[in-house]
Amino acid sequence: MMKVRDIMSTNVETCSNQDSFQQVASKMQSMNIGAVPVVENGQVVGMVTDRDLVTRGLTQSTQGNVSQVMSNNVVTISPDASLQEASALMAQNQVRRLPVVENGQLVGMLALGDLAVQQQSDESAGDALSNISVPSQLH
Repeated sequence: MMKVRDIMSTNVETCSNQDSFQQVASKMQSMNIGAVPVVENGQVVGMVTDRDLVTRGLTQSTQGNVSQVMSNNVVTISPDASLQEASALMAQNQVRRLPVVENGQLVGMLALGDLAVQQQSDESAGDALSNISVPSQLH
């Protein structure tokens, strides 16, 4: 059975909660990513997405830092979890990306797309996407 560690990305771009909107947006653009974990001393303290920057950040001010717009309640997963556990966690929490944490430290990132390209998890990725895409009030 495949584990999260088998398919997760390990070169994860991170930011600090003091990084400016501009710094994080530039990272997202140069790396072609839509979410960046906010890390302090190797530990995930938040998550900021391109949507957070636009809906919470730029609508209020073009000057600001990540701590103003990041999500604080970050759902994480162990690298030893199964792909089925990962897709169930994504579906349950309506998230498309999970920071992978081992011994309290960020070691990788798992995206819904990573699950989708794994043949054995195609069905669970489809289930996760179906549940992620359902408006939260229907859960």
